Amino acid sequence: MTVSSLVDADLFRTLLRRHAAAVVVITAPGDEQPAGFTATSFTSVSLDPPLVSFCLAHSASAWPAVAASDVVAVHVLTEEQEHVARTFSTRGIDRFAAHGDWEIGPGGVPLLGGVLARLVCRVVRRVEAGDHTIVLASPVAGAVHDDLAATPLVYHDGTYHNLRKAA
Repeated sequence: MTVSSLVDADLFRTLLRRHAAAVVVITAPGDEQPAGFTATSFTSVSLDPPLVSFCLAHSASAWPAVAASDVVAVHVLTEEQEHVARTFSTRGIDRFAAHGDWEIGPGGVPLLGGVLARLVCRVVRRVEAGDHTIVLASPVAGAVHDDLAATPLVYHDGTYHNLRKAA
């Protein structure tokens, strides 16, 4: 293992590419149109009380909606939803029009269809962290995919993967 004494931005990206993470799409209602983005920064924080978190760059197009909203939805994608991850990570498009499979949920939050799991959450705190904000949220509703054998979409080393089990 090569050890470096200086972790600059390029090395930091390289190091984090080695971490595998589930892929989620986070949505929020907006004043004029809803916002949504693909993330791998989602994690559970606490069981009592139930809390989750995710991070979003201040420069992200979805940031103004997330910054203003009291409610968000977290959608854990299935291995078949790489196209959804790509749609919600594409800049300069109407992501909801391009995706199509969504409806309005509680508090006006967009809910995507066909996902592995979905949590509708109340935002409880935002913590400034460098050029990002960490959003802490409390789940108030949830749903899981009907097929309990469905597996998540995973992001590792710059590409999407699945967790199919060998027979």
